[in-house]
This record gives sequence, C-alpha cells and structure tokens, in this order.
Amino acid sequence: QVQLVESGGGLVQPGGSLRLSCAASGFTFSTYAMSWYRQAPGKERELVATITSVGGVFPYADSVKGRFTISRDNGKNTVYLQMNSLKPEDTAMYYCNAKRGWGTPYWGKGILVTVSS
Repeated sequence: QVQLVESGGGLVQPGGSLRLSCAASGFTFSTYAMSWYRQAPGKERELVATITSVGGVFPYADSVKGRFTISRDNGKNTVYLQMNSLKPEDTAMYYCNAKRGWGTPYWGKGILVTVSS
C-alpha cells in the first residue's frame, strides 16, 4: 500500500523557518521524482519544488526561490522541504507528490503551514 505522510507543519511567525518531511512507503522511492505542492485557501494548487530520483532539482516556483530548499534521502525514503524567511503568503496546505514517467502520481494527505504573528 502506497503511503506518503507529511510532517513538520504548524504555526510559525513571519521570518521563521520550518522543515517539512514526507515519509514514503509502498513503492520504490529511489526511482520516483518527488515534488512539493501547496494550496492556499481559495487558490489553485501550486507546484513549489521538484527533485529528481537522483537528486537533481528543477527551478523553484518564483514565489519561493531563494527561501525554500528541497532535498531527499533515498536511504530513508524521505523528501524534505526546508522553508526559511517564511511570509504570511506561504500559508497553505502543503502536499507531497511522487511521480515516475507517465505513471499515475501518488499524493500525501497534506499538512498545514500557517505563517502569522
């Protein structure tokens, strides 16, 4: 059974940092590209960052460039999103995504990040 479980979200003040984790199981993690998406209230889901199976990183969304960093540990079947200099507009549900080629992607249930003073 495929599972993607996000953790590390919560409430943080503007300018603060959080590190999201996504633990994967039920598929061959090391062969999948992994992505983080987010969806703010009333907005469409947005691709934030993608990392290839071997650790190559695609360009980040303009809104997070220079502040967020995606990484992965294939030995732990986990992908991370380090978020620094957080802004209120980063408030959203953050979702982990796994995809390989043209196959159906897998999604986590999401985790809430709230940036507020």
